[in-house]
Amino acid sequence: MEIKSEEEKPLSAATAETVAAQTKAKRKRKIRLAILLAVWLIVYLPGLFHPALMDDADSVHAESAKEMILRHDWVDLYVDGVRYLQKAPLMYWMTATSYEIFGISEASTRLVLMISVLGLMISGWVFARRFFGEDAAFYAALILATAPGIYLYSRFLIPDVLVAMWTTFSFYFFLVGYEKRDASLYACWGLAIVTALNVLTNSLIGLVFPGLTILAFLAMMHDWGYLKKMRLFSSFIVFFVIAAPWHILAAIRNPAQPTGPEKGFLWDYFINEQFLRYLNKRIPHDYGKVPLGVFWAELLIWVVPWCIFLFPALREIPWRPHSWRKDMDPRSRAFLLVALWGLVVMAFFSFSSRQEYYSLPAVPAVALLAAAWMEREELSPQRSVERLWGKWMSVPLTLFALAGAGVAFALFALSKPFPPGTDIDKVLTVHPGRYKLSLGHLHDLTLASFGLFHTPLMVMGIALSAGTLLALFWRWRGSPWKSNMALTVMMVLALFAVHRGLDIFSPEISSKRLAVDIERYYKPGDEIVINGHYAFGSTLNFYTGHHVDVVFGGTNDFWFGSLFPDVPHVIWTKKFFDSQWNSSRRVFLFTQDFDRERILAGLNPQTLHVVGHEGDKVVYTNHPLGPPVHGPNYVPPNGAS
Repeated sequence: MEIKSEEEKPLSAATAETVAAQTKAKRKRKIRLAILLAVWLIVYLPGLFHPALMDDADSVHAESAKEMILRHDWVDLYVDGVRYLQKAPLMYWMTATSYEIFGISEASTRLVLMISVLGLMISGWVFARRFFGEDAAFYAALILATAPGIYLYSRFLIPDVLVAMWTTFSFYFFLVGYEKRDASLYACWGLAIVTALNVLTNSLIGLVFPGLTILAFLAMMHDWGYLKKMRLFSSFIVFFVIAAPWHILAAIRNPAQPTGPEKGFLWDYFINEQFLRYLNKRIPHDYGKVPLGVFWAELLIWVVPWCIFLFPALREIPWRPHSWRKDMDPRSRAFLLVALWGLVVMAFFSFSSRQEYYSLPAVPAVALLAAAWMEREELSPQRSVERLWGKWMSVPLTLFALAGAGVAFALFALSKPFPPGTDIDKVLTVHPGRYKLSLGHLHDLTLASFGLFHTPLMVMGIALSAGTLLALFWRWRGSPWKSNMALTVMMVLALFAVHRGLDIFSPEISSKRLAVDIERYYKPGDEIVINGHYAFGSTLNFYTGHHVDVVFGGTNDFWFGSLFPDVPHVIWTKKFFDSQWNSSRRVFLFTQDFDRERILAGLNPQTLHVVGHEGDKVVYTNHPLGPPVHGPNYVPPNGAS
């Protein structure tokens, strides 16, 4: 009788079915990972190269990273040669590393943000896969890849997307340890590491958000004893080794100065930038505050259209105190922790000074809750409550989207197109008082100005209307997967429209072209001067690679650094500026239209020679231009082409 080897034995029906299911699951995972990678690349790759870096935070932070490598100093941050010590260093280290590898450019600056979004997607995937399921992991990453808030606030160099990523990993490691009940070294030290990295990204909130949420969770679970299992001593050592060295070095190198009481690094970094900012008393007070209702509403806006699925997900959160016990099922515990996470972030900033993007660390919480429910809907039978919820949720979503599409089409119809090359400043109304908020420049838009935005308006209108109608159709036909893919394509097109709109709006919020104009005539020994705060024209510094000075600008980015005795002479008085303007030295003066009267007062009009004008900004020089030093094809440093 022939004896068959173990490998040759026929599989049983049950085993064959299991193998087939595993093969199908692997194929499904590969397809979904490919979709996520494609969406990430399509949405974020074009933004590497354009539009130009923006004035204010975008180019200020990029300049600080650039000066980090030029000065070979990875401890003290500098901007235009002045100490810039109020920020945590990790994002600047990442950007400087990108510059070291790829050179100083727009693309190498934005690469850090693009990778940060990928890291955020991975954090959402890892959390959801562990605690909700494979399909929820896909949807969590997809939501984060197409969330308008994440996209918008990764268009300029701020650390909030990184903060959202580290925060997500913090709760992942905590819940991994909590579910095992033995608080493994892996989970405890993982929590310590990502919390330390979060502190190095954006200071104390990296510790506050996980800390407050975990304490609230343990209080609700009546499980204070778990703290004893969290290896607090060794975890603190790990945290300290990562987070403390930079803070200690910065404090030693920047002690209190005799020019002002308490004005050392520790005062500015912890007291001024953390506590006084929270109390809305930071010095200088150069920021605005979003109304509380708007702040909460924006959290949902940042996760459109997926936020609609948050509402049925709220039903799964164990709100009732009698359900808060140690033997609660793992999914309910995860829902409770994620809900607390979002509430802690939003409540914390509700009592502070708040910008529009302060809610970003809560965006992954919304994404995870919505994704968990989307998985349950997709895996439920056709006549289930979950499928019914999905159908009815698609109705208000469609109505809101059609209203948005109607607005886009109306703006398209009511505005007249402008010829190519039209200066956007000619059709805007300037509102300088609004610029203390990150989206303040949107108030400058007028009905006529939308004539410049016909392409993005049409793309947005078509995307919103077609996308939600298809999503509605497929959900009512019983295919949540196809419905969600329709919403994904809609968001890819909508974010393309946003990207195109930023390209068009760029001359209003960037001075790159003026930097090119200056560089064509710049010679060694010339001076570049900004009227007002450095942030008004900070792209000049980044793109030309030359030092700039400011007049009337000592109360903003340069305030704290100006207290040190070795500060360079970058803050000019009006008297000193006038003397330089009337000298034989060439001076390039950058000013915004709304603020030029005070700087031009007392100057001879015959000495005002226009170098360039774009948006609401103009550059003058005090001597006739003559032939340019560089030809029209010259490419200045740092990507200014």
